[in-house]
Amino acid sequence: MLHLILFGPPGSGKGTQAEKLVEKYRLAHISTGDLFRTETGQKTELGLKALEYMSKGQLVPDEITIGMLRNKVNSMPDAAGVIYDGFPRTAAQAVALDDLLCEKNEEIGLLLALEVPEEEIVGRLLNRGLTSGRSDDQDEHIIRKRYQVYLEETAVVYNHYAALGKSRKVNGLGSIEDIFQRLSGHIDPFVVS
Repeated sequence: MLHLILFGPPGSGKGTQAEKLVEKYRLAHISTGDLFRTETGQKTELGLKALEYMSKGQLVPDEITIGMLRNKVNSMPDAAGVIYDGFPRTAAQAVALDDLLCEKNEEIGLLLALEVPEEEIVGRLLNRGLTSGRSDDQDEHIIRKRYQVYLEETAVVYNHYAALGKSRKVNGLGSIEDIFQRLSGHIDPFVVS
């Protein structure tokens, strides 16, 4: 099973590309945001534990998030692989994900990071903000802060997998199809025909 981490700053086109990758490679898309909403909405045991922390304004401990990921991965035995979106964000989370996959005799195969210059991101998000209604897409200061947080959070995870020879930077500029072809060029060698 292919386990793929797809990184990209807000506005990089990561969501669009994830949809195309899911379709081409029959991958399951796991977004930690969606996972939290599902678990808390269904009031699962892990969801209720997460709510305890969230209601106090505290970060949900990694072991709860990993438990949710474990349940989700185990619920998809027929998937050809998984794209992880929004996780891991820290070195500790990367190690925890590695340990979870090791239990299944599997591992992260590849981390792909869409690279898009800050000015391009700012322009894309301000443009998106004209129609999205999202206030965080309408304030240049917030957009730049989100971009810096992305760089700070993901650099450590990128480096973790780079040390294992698994990280790749992908030019995130150009047409949707051009970017998709670049991503596919990195994934194809991992896919058994």
